[in-house]
Amino acid sequence: MAVVAAVALFTGCSKHSESAGHGADDGHGQGAGGHGEIKAHTETKDGVTMCTEHDVPEAQCGICKPQLAGTLKPGESAKVRLASNDSADIAGVQTATPTVGTIADAVECYAELAFNQNKLAQIAAPVGGIIQEVPVDLGSKVEEKQAVVKIWSASIAESVAKAVLSHQTLDRERKLRADRVTSEKDLQQAEADHRASCQQLRTLGFTEEQIDALVAKPNEQVLMEVRAPFAGEIVERTAVRGALVEAGKPLFTLADRSVMWAMLNIPESALARVKIGQTVELRVESLPGQTFTGKLTWIGAEVDEKNRMARARAEVANPEGLLKARMFAQARILTRTAAGALLLPPSAIQRMEGKSFVFVKVADDLFDARVVRLGAKFDGKVEIIEGLNPQEVVVVNHGFPLKSAFLISRLGAGCADD
Repeated sequence: MAVVAAVALFTGCSKHSESAGHGADDGHGQGAGGHGEIKAHTETKDGVTMCTEHDVPEAQCGICKPQLAGTLKPGESAKVRLASNDSADIAGVQTATPTVGTIADAVECYAELAFNQNKLAQIAAPVGGIIQEVPVDLGSKVEEKQAVVKIWSASIAESVAKAVLSHQTLDRERKLRADRVTSEKDLQQAEADHRASCQQLRTLGFTEEQIDALVAKPNEQVLMEVRAPFAGEIVERTAVRGALVEAGKPLFTLADRSVMWAMLNIPESALARVKIGQTVELRVESLPGQTFTGKLTWIGAEVDEKNRMARARAEVANPEGLLKARMFAQARILTRTAAGALLLPPSAIQRMEGKSFVFVKVADDLFDARVVRLGAKFDGKVEIIEGLNPQEVVVVNHGFPLKSAFLISRLGAGCADD
């Protein structure tokens, strides 16, 4: 009922208020209830045919000719005359000038966060043995080459024993060669055997310093230290002290979470606007009010045949560690940034005949129903690319009664023939 009252307030012709109503002789009909000739509602002023009912050019009268909505181009308008100067105030129409600011056009899609695969490693047991020490735990931050587990292995003990023995043999051969007791060939063979035994330990991860220490203390228990390949965080752990492990069994998963991957699903229709290197903004529901920024680094070579989406990847900085793998996020791939753009709230935009309109205030009782071309939409703002000037006053809220006034004659309340 409130809408009906507003429509009646805005669209009532001046003759509707006369006690006689629309009779046979009031200029509106041919006989009872009929529409009269257009000339009964028009007159010429300065060579322009005017609608006398609404005091606007007859060719631009939106109330009498609502079909104009389908013919207008951006920047063109039809005029809507209200019943009185205070009609807009009574209906609660709110106006304002457009704001000028920066807005980015974007492709919006969904994303799932994942670890950076270039900084993700499974730390496995290089040899079979028994876990003796586990100095790290889930969530531990480790440095590059830091020991994360220590393993005793019979094969390691055997390799150490060979290295110790070869070192002792080499020392003896060197002394004998110095005394000319043995041949040069024997010395060379001893050196080759020692290099081979030490190389086996190097393959297992022992450094030259550790090998020298093992040779100097042959009777001490030898534990193999498995080290982190890079700095990061322990995100998975299977290593348990005292457990017997086989060579190659994963003990930890190490991840560097300073940069995360956002795996995007981009609609096929938007692929032409998307390029590698564009900025990507992420918003996560569990972290309200925060926006994370990254770069698009990869676009898939195919589109999924079922959902018509293409996979893509963005690398997103995560210095505080707030982003976690398998989080879902809303992503915006920024395709164009407009500075100095005219911005309006979405409530200012009305849709008619498949076109976007705004109502521009000309006078207290007169508004232009103006076709505009829209651009970017984000964060409660819509960019107006064409059809509006910065200084013009626009209806920004409660504009539905004006739209109703524009279209009401389709219900039979117009004052002129189509």
